[in-house]
Amino acid sequence: MNPKVSIVTVCYNSGDTIEDTIKSVLNQSYSNIEYIIIDGLSTDNTLEIVNKYQDKIAEVISEKDNGLYDAINKGIELSSGEIVAILNSDDLYQDNKVIEDVITLFEKDSLETCYGDLVYVDRIDTSKTIRYWKSGEYEDGLFFKGWMPPHPTFFVKKEVYNKYGAFNLELKSAADYEIMLRFIHKNKVKIGYLPRVTVRMRVGGVSNVSILNRLKANREDRKAWEMNGLKPKAFTLLFKPLSKIGQFLKKES
Repeated sequence: MNPKVSIVTVCYNSGDTIEDTIKSVLNQSYSNIEYIIIDGLSTDNTLEIVNKYQDKIAEVISEKDNGLYDAINKGIELSSGEIVAILNSDDLYQDNKVIEDVITLFEKDSLETCYGDLVYVDRIDTSKTIRYWKSGEYEDGLFFKGWMPPHPTFFVKKEVYNKYGAFNLELKSAADYEIMLRFIHKNKVKIGYLPRVTVRMRVGGVSNVSILNRLKANREDRKAWEMNGLKPKAFTLLFKPLSKIGQFLKKES
């Protein structure tokens, strides 16, 4: 089998980083990739860079959107692949074998979703690792302990989005947490773990910029449970940010 993989990149004024992202997709050894870029009407040179690779990109849309997750939902809706991945415009795949390895795992275990490990890297020198997010194997109930996989490493069958819905636009910073909670914890989709780094993410995520933003994100995490009719344990939402401390201690293997 050779299932099509749709990779969606959302961007806005990403001229400094998006070329790395594009190259990391186009250089994949796996051939059956549909690449979709959703731009939010960038005013810098983002589209000039994107247009350099237009013949290798299936779809480029540049229009106003209602934020990151609205743009991602557009990309998911446009995608025609059996499997969908989201790669942010300042992230890049670890190497050119990532998609090949993901597909091998999907087919070996007849999965609906899978995830891997992620490293946070310096914004300028992407070979310099700042944090290492080692996900580990999933076991039922881990979300109660504050666990979640890194969203950029999350590959999902399109039929899962069709069945359980896309990103919830009520949430600003926790929509990725909510959708994984909904798919994995609530609906028990068949999930697999690829035990290696698949994505390099530049540091500077919105939800981690300040204590105030972290508190807002914590409130959204609680809302994610509530909107799914779920109840976290007493310390679930405390464990979630605390679990990130270990990312500064682990080393990339």
